[in-house]
Amino acid sequence: MTRIRSLTAVVYPLLGSALLVLVWWAGVKVFRPQEIVLPSPARVAAAFSEKADYLGQMAWVSTWEILFGFGIAALGGVLLGLWLFSSSTVDRMFSPLLVGVNAVPKIALAPMMMVWLGLTYQARLAMVVLLCFFPIVLGTLSGLRSTPAELAELARSLRASRLQTFVKIRLPGALPQVFVGLKVAMPLAAVGSTIGEMIGGDSGLGFVISAASGQSEIALSFAALILLALVSVALYLLIEAVEWLLLPWVRAVNA
Repeated sequence: MTRIRSLTAVVYPLLGSALLVLVWWAGVKVFRPQEIVLPSPARVAAAFSEKADYLGQMAWVSTWEILFGFGIAALGGVLLGLWLFSSSTVDRMFSPLLVGVNAVPKIALAPMMMVWLGLTYQARLAMVVLLCFFPIVLGTLSGLRSTPAELAELARSLRASRLQTFVKIRLPGALPQVFVGLKVAMPLAAVGSTIGEMIGGDSGLGFVISAASGQSEIALSFAALILLALVSVALYLLIEAVEWLLLPWVRAVNA
């Protein structure tokens, strides 16, 4: 049964991708749009083949930006979630501010980031952190607050200290929600990296998309866009793999 599930987890996405490409190819054949509007799959594949080394280098830059910014956001988001949970006063002071900052469209902050930090690697990292920080904080808080009351009562009846209760009950119980926040944040990290590269970058897949579109090389833009999607999917699956390894009890419950 496990082998069948593993097989379908691979086969179904491949079938869905093949169907999407087929619809794309059929749409180009039937409607014959100009290449500047929608290039054919074959033209995009040719652009990818011609610029494979260049796209690979740019994908590497974007991947490290995503991972580095995501790591900063994950560490800061979990720590802030723990701090907000540990003090109701701090929670009441800063939670509304977090909601307000999260409500601001991050694309509106991008030009200011470029002014404050310049057209630098740090500005692009800041965009990654801004986009994926809030879901991690929210996931951490939700997980810590979802501890069943009977388990907390049991810990008190066994005279467990606050630290013991946290380490043995609250933190393990919160981890599934923490990983939900991480999985929501990972695609947003790719979005933040792309925004930063398009507005003020000189490398990365977002820069390729912007530069190629400006030069009417739409097939190359599509190739970079598809590669960016593949990078995002791979990093998302990496988070799922870490969750699968670290939370065996959740795996057993959902089996």
